Amino acid sequence: MAGDGTDAAFVDEVEPTVTISEYMDGIEAEELEADLVLGGDDGNECTYGAGYLKRQAVFSCLTCVPDGVAGVCTACCLACHDGHEVVELWTKRNFRCDCGNSKFGGHLCKLSPEKDPENPANSYNQNFKGSYCTCSRPYPDPEAKEQVEMIQCCICEDWFHEDHIGLDSLEKIPRDEEGEPLYEEFICHQCSPVCYFLKLYPDTIWASSKQSSASEAVTADSNGMEGGSSGHADTEKNENGAPVDRQSIENTSVEENCTKDIAASDKSILGDNSGGNCKIGVDINTTSADSEKTMPFFMSKGWRETLCKCGTCTNFYAQRGIAHLTDKEDSIEEYEKIAKQKREKKLEQQEGAEANFINSLNHVQKIEILSGINDMKNEFQSFMESFDPSKPVTSDDVKSIFENLARKKQRLS
Repeated sequence: MAGDGTDAAFVDEVEPTVTISEYMDGIEAEELEADLVLGGDDGNECTYGAGYLKRQAVFSCLTCVPDGVAGVCTACCLACHDGHEVVELWTKRNFRCDCGNSKFGGHLCKLSPEKDPENPANSYNQNFKGSYCTCSRPYPDPEAKEQVEMIQCCICEDWFHEDHIGLDSLEKIPRDEEGEPLYEEFICHQCSPVCYFLKLYPDTIWASSKQSSASEAVTADSNGMEGGSSGHADTEKNENGAPVDRQSIENTSVEENCTKDIAASDKSILGDNSGGNCKIGVDINTTSADSEKTMPFFMSKGWRETLCKCGTCTNFYAQRGIAHLTDKEDSIEEYEKIAKQKREKKLEQQEGAEANFINSLNHVQKIEILSGINDMKNEFQSFMESFDPSKPVTSDDVKSIFENLARKKQRLS
């Protein structure tokens, strides 16, 4: 029937409605996400004066530097590059703001014009040109039918599509039953040879979606065999290509294995750094990547805390440009933790400022403000009681609320 089709079309055109509470929750969630990405930076001051920050949000302006060999901080992105073609790079480590230096062709920074010609310790990869992954495609990709999320390598800091990281199957990426990642950090297949020494560490540093089934197999083997261990267990490898010692795997759930702090559980397996001793008990300089196909690494929560910090290992990390792995403040987890702390402090300051403002008013002014708030509350309540919930709230509806408030105020004055 034509009438039914019209009704169906009308239903499809109706915009979804949300409650004020849902709307406010959505705004708060977006603000939190922004704070996590920006590290709690309010974007008011150029970060150049703070030197090379261990981690900060960085942007590349292709309008000013088309070659993509410069990066700017949040404040400069807003104040100096508004309306430009800007690439959002999320965060980069050990970076100092370039805005207005020699790479910008004489265009000085509006916030901090006095800068050195260059920042020699800065590192720039293809991301600064707006390209990502081994396929060197932009994100979002205008030619892609569907935008696929990418994951960032904690070594080179490039971003990769999951089907371009050297795995035969995406099922090898550690995930739970709902598809959520079970790994804390990712090392791409191009950087994993530099980190081959990680295979000297216990299996608990590797994230694995099969830990639960593995422990079940251990239990079954121990119940079905009287002593001895299978030679197969000595040669088996997990998703990262690291040897798996099944006898050392604890009979715990996948979630527990992937979220607990592994540092404490590895103490009985590894040595400690007391007296400058090496945890792994092997000269790390004698290790080298095998001839197998290079594979990406998926790391468990807290894996960095397990790394040896003896003199030999520390020098090894520095020589290979991965000393940041032992720096707690380098990790995204710590970066976001600090961002949350800054956000909480900012909210407390805002609440304090509101309280101070109220306390600064005299008695009459306080009564007027409280009366105004009460009038607005009553007007909104009256509107909601008379409003048809099946219809969307329009700008005219909101305007009428404030017009009614203004008329009531005029009558009382």
